[in-house]
Amino acid sequence: MKLGSNSLKLFKILFLPICFSGLIFDTNLFDQEIFANNKLKPAIEEDLYLYKGMGASYLCIASKAGIDFPKAIGVATATYVQVLEGKHGGLIKELGDLKLEREKLFAGAEFQIVETALKYCPESIPDDITKKVNQILMDNQPQNKNKNKKKRK
Repeated sequence: MKLGSNSLKLFKILFLPICFSGLIFDTNLFDQEIFANNKLKPAIEEDLYLYKGMGASYLCIASKAGIDFPKAIGVATATYVQVLEGKHGGLIKELGDLKLEREKLFAGAEFQIVETALKYCPESIPDDITKKVNQILMDNQPQNKNKNKKKRK
């Protein structure tokens, strides 16, 4: 019986201060801001630069660790797209309110990662991929765009 009365005294000593502190301090969990309801901000150029740099870094490291290029670029691209969708709702500021389809996000992310990786670890990129990326870059240079337009007319 002695144990029961000591337990009751201990309970009173600990419980009452906890209750009073709850009344004095704002410990209401229902007043906390819910971040999931905040409007997501579109990715700006600096965000995209960071994500493609991280993807290229992963691609270079994975290649040097012996991971096959298709697997490494797949993981790097999927991570890029997941961050873009999760943090920015898949929106890119340059495009305004236009939300790209997931497959376009993947294609753009893959190109950006490979293009960046070519600057830092060109030996990690297969030759056929390097040629394709360099051709796309050449075709999209301003002086080449004008030449291509003239050829088509």
